[in-house]
Amino acid sequence: MTNPLSNISLGVVDSFGISLLGFAIVFMVLIVLLVVIRILRSAVESFEASKAAPAAAAAVPAPAAALTAAKDPNMVPAKGSLGDIKLHDVDDKTAALLMAIVADEMQAPLNELRFLSIREKK
Repeated sequence: MTNPLSNISLGVVDSFGISLLGFAIVFMVLIVLLVVIRILRSAVESFEASKAAPAAAAAVPAPAAALTAAKDPNMVPAKGSLGDIKLHDVDDKTAALLMAIVADEMQAPLNELRFLSIREKK
């Protein structure tokens, strides 16, 4: 059996054209994959954002909001707040610094931590 392509002779220009066509096809496929990946990424991000929005709204417990509102009707708890804290012999600035340091060391957002009380050891 003879190979039907064995009688075809290509010149340098024809070979170069076929190579360029092959490269163009490969790059077109890569661009299509890039677009598909970006579409999927944005779809997943929007899905996670829509899933996280109700969870963030549910993160504020109603009793904590009621306690804060009972003390001062003009004070609204911060989004994601987990309630009140009792300070014993500690000023507000020191308490805020301690909470920030703890959140940084734990590598967690401050609104996900719940501090019940801060007391100075003597």
